[in-house]
Amino acid sequence: MRHTPLSTPEFMHKVWKGLTALLCGALVPLGFAPFSWYPLPVLALAVLAVLLRSCQSRDALLWGWLFGIGQFGVGVSWVYISIFRYGDASLLLSVAAMLLLVMFLACYPAVMAWALVRTGISSRGWYFLAAFPAAWTLSEWLRSWVLTGFPWLNLGYSQVESPLLGYAPVVGVYGVGWAAAVSAGLLGLFAAGDRQLRVATAAGLALLWLAGLGLDSHHWTRPTGPALTATLVQGNIPQELKWKPEQQQVTLAHYVELTRKHLDSDLVVWPETAIPAFYDQVESSFISPLREELEGHGVALVTGIPVLDRSEWDYFNSVISLGQPGRFYYKVHLVPFGEYLPLRNWLATVLSFLPVPQADFSAGDSRQPLLQAAGYPIGSSICYEIAFGEEIISALPEAAFLVNISNDAWFGDSLAPHQHLEMARMRARETERYVLRATNTGISAIIDANGALLVRSRQFESATVSGDVQPRAGATPYVLWGNWPVVLASLAVFLLAGRLRTDPPI
Repeated sequence: MRHTPLSTPEFMHKVWKGLTALLCGALVPLGFAPFSWYPLPVLALAVLAVLLRSCQSRDALLWGWLFGIGQFGVGVSWVYISIFRYGDASLLLSVAAMLLLVMFLACYPAVMAWALVRTGISSRGWYFLAAFPAAWTLSEWLRSWVLTGFPWLNLGYSQVESPLLGYAPVVGVYGVGWAAAVSAGLLGLFAAGDRQLRVATAAGLALLWLAGLGLDSHHWTRPTGPALTATLVQGNIPQELKWKPEQQQVTLAHYVELTRKHLDSDLVVWPETAIPAFYDQVESSFISPLREELEGHGVALVTGIPVLDRSEWDYFNSVISLGQPGRFYYKVHLVPFGEYLPLRNWLATVLSFLPVPQADFSAGDSRQPLLQAAGYPIGSSICYEIAFGEEIISALPEAAFLVNISNDAWFGDSLAPHQHLEMARMRARETERYVLRATNTGISAIIDANGALLVRSRQFESATVSGDVQPRAGATPYVLWGNWPVVLASLAVFLLAGRLRTDPPI
């Protein structure tokens, strides 16, 4: 019986490999919050590493892309909610826009896989332990800044519950991701090797994870001053009502009412744009009276509010501390298509179906003076900024703790708020600073300097979250060095592997 090209054993073997890559990619998000099955991404990456051995470069490109389709198709499918529910786009257009994003993000593991095979590195002896983890780390780092960056689902975030988190204060999330990728390589080597090699790889895996446990018990920073009592106010204002003029007074009264129940707190934090009006519109009528009332009780308040510079007609997504009139933190890392439209003159008409702003927010300066609250300098960030560790550390070591305000109502009841909180936990562990995260609809949480959740709110309910916050001083190695040691080391290893690819394959 003659076989058609599509029914040959070789072709069917490639089909099964492609399906395996797709399935393994789809398993990766299960390692992230809210599931937190952290071994799964390591196992999935180990399978991908094995698939890329001894294959053609075009097959590697396809399998890497399918792996990315599975990873991002499951992990960031929530993007369509913002477009469909709040952008008034049709379901078809919303899903199409989400799929375009997924296909673009999948290009990063695809190019990584192609490069490993095209250079001949994937069949070499140290591929699993050096070249593959280095290439994966570089692809994630590139994804974090190309076209303003999208570091969602970076491998290191999946390990906030694992012993590998101990590496975070030293080498940051990319270092944790590198350790996870090395773990995947060791598992791949275990599968490909003989009995003696398996013993060695099992020992190496145990050593890597035990070292993470050991580092987790070491602290690079120290407490400074007495602990504070902090309260986070979660207003749970529906997104469709938030900016309606007739809702403004109701919203402000709601936040004030919740705050007055916690006048024994040292610090109260409201979410992103909790005050739905420009600062100059409510400064005398609302902010000044509230400041006087809270100062009379010794309470500091930090909140989100939009600010309009009427001299230049620029407006900013901002944080204010009521104890510092006229001082603001302006959001630096704006969200493309959410807070501004790239290439507006070209894209405004083409992308009219997306929920893009009618006018662009302006970005703040990256070296703004720190706000003060409850007697301490604080590191402020708004929403998406918490995803960028290299930007958060710009406030350190001066900041005694970190405040992140957000409005995750845009993402509905999806994976996104849980993944967002997971990123905040990583920032806490990298910097060894408490993180106070106040959101409109949840999840609001107080995170300690080890990245542990001390207290958190439920989603989609009006709530307050209170707990003790310990200000800290000093700097972790990651605060001092940032991502560059891991990035440069990964680049050096990858280039060296390309030069020394004459060693015999395993």
